[in-house]
Amino acid sequence: MSVERQASALLALVEEDRARKCDAIDGAARARAGAIVREAHAAARARMRTAFAEERSRMDARVAAARANLDTRRRAAANAFAGALIAAGVERLPAALDGRWADAPARRAWVDDAIRQARALLPRGAWRIAHAPGWPQDERDALAADLSRTHGTSVAFAEEPALGAGLAIASGGNVVDGTRAGLTSDRDEIGALLLATMEGQP
Repeated sequence: MSVERQASALLALVEEDRARKCDAIDGAARARAGAIVREAHAAARARMRTAFAEERSRMDARVAAARANLDTRRRAAANAFAGALIAAGVERLPAALDGRWADAPARRAWVDDAIRQARALLPRGAWRIAHAPGWPQDERDALAADLSRTHGTSVAFAEEPALGAGLAIASGGNVVDGTRAGLTSDRDEIGALLLATMEGQP
């Protein structure tokens, strides 16, 4: 083989080796570039997911705060409405009680309830019953006779116009207060009863 052929074959081998090495370097570079691109895409997706999650968390917090604020306002409005209803009811209560005292069946029920409490709480003997005007003599006489017969109690009646409506039964230093003032003295209880009554209505 001539020197020229040997040189040519050697050059071919060198070129082949160079091409192989270049292909290997190029393949490694492409693989590395692909890995870098994939890592960049994965990192971008992760950042996007994190950003979305943070924004969703901020939005949830804003919605929760708005709901809490709305609930607070609703409760305040409901309390104000209930307060207005109670105030209107309490304002009308004295006139309503006066009307019940003037109505014979309602007055009898009122007196019966007060007497029932007095029988349970007051000692037998002598009772003093202070009452508002409008309680007929025949009703008082019937009550006195019944108490004397069934309870062994004598009764002294005293009409007191300042009471407005109702009666107060006293004995032994104790009093069963069934007067308008006594029935309306506990505003909290009256408010609760008024609300319960209104909530029970359709």
